[in-house]
Amino acid sequence: MTPLAILVLLTGCAQQGDFGRPKAGAWNSLIETTGTLAAQEREEPASTFPFTGEERTLRDRAWRFLMPAAGHEAFTDALANLTRTRVLPPSWRTDDPAAYHDILMGEAFRSPVSRYRRLSEDIGADARLIPQFVALAVRVKEADALRLRSLPFAKSLDDGDVRRAAMRVAENRCLIAWVRLETRRRAGRYRYALEHLVIEAPGPELTAVAQALAALNGRNPLLDPLVPPEAEARCGLLPEVMVEVAAAKPIVAKY
Repeated sequence: MTPLAILVLLTGCAQQGDFGRPKAGAWNSLIETTGTLAAQEREEPASTFPFTGEERTLRDRAWRFLMPAAGHEAFTDALANLTRTRVLPPSWRTDDPAAYHDILMGEAFRSPVSRYRRLSEDIGADARLIPQFVALAVRVKEADALRLRSLPFAKSLDDGDVRRAAMRVAENRCLIAWVRLETRRRAGRYRYALEHLVIEAPGPELTAVAQALAALNGRNPLLDPLVPPEAEARCGLLPEVMVEVAAAKPIVAKY
């Protein structure tokens, strides 16, 4: 059995908790530790510092946006979880606008009304969770700023401590950038699903779904001020062909 197959089997044991967050447990912790080590091997920002309470909650809240919106396909979900935990690099996964629609319509259903309802519920859940994630991300960024300001005054720190602190700040910012990227991709998948559903099974339910999608698109920009426009490319979240156009600037500001 290949190492990837073993990891997929392990990730299949990872369970989802409430509010779209990963369920606490030994399997999820093992996979996240493996992801940190894998990210370090790829020379991506990764720190071995323990997470603060808000850093942990930020990662829990990111779960929903980094996993497939439709879900329920074991292999796809396993690969997504390996990517979310950074065992696999985020840049391997390209955007597929049709993915959500294909799973939505591939499930057994009695009436198209249920498909409109499911689409509306998924969009609405994303829209409700974005402001919560943004508020938490702001607090994490404020704590990171305090961390960076404190470095020059902590005389007992060695180079390893300073590097781990800088890597944690970069790690937090890249997570925020990743969520920003995925919220936009999810909105595109929802729009694709709605446009095709209207053609496949037109109905008056269209209006409510369109309103929900407009609300989601209205909240996505809340993430924009949190990280620079080019952060997704600089964090290695985009395919290499797109990364080449990004400016080679540090993710972490000088302290």
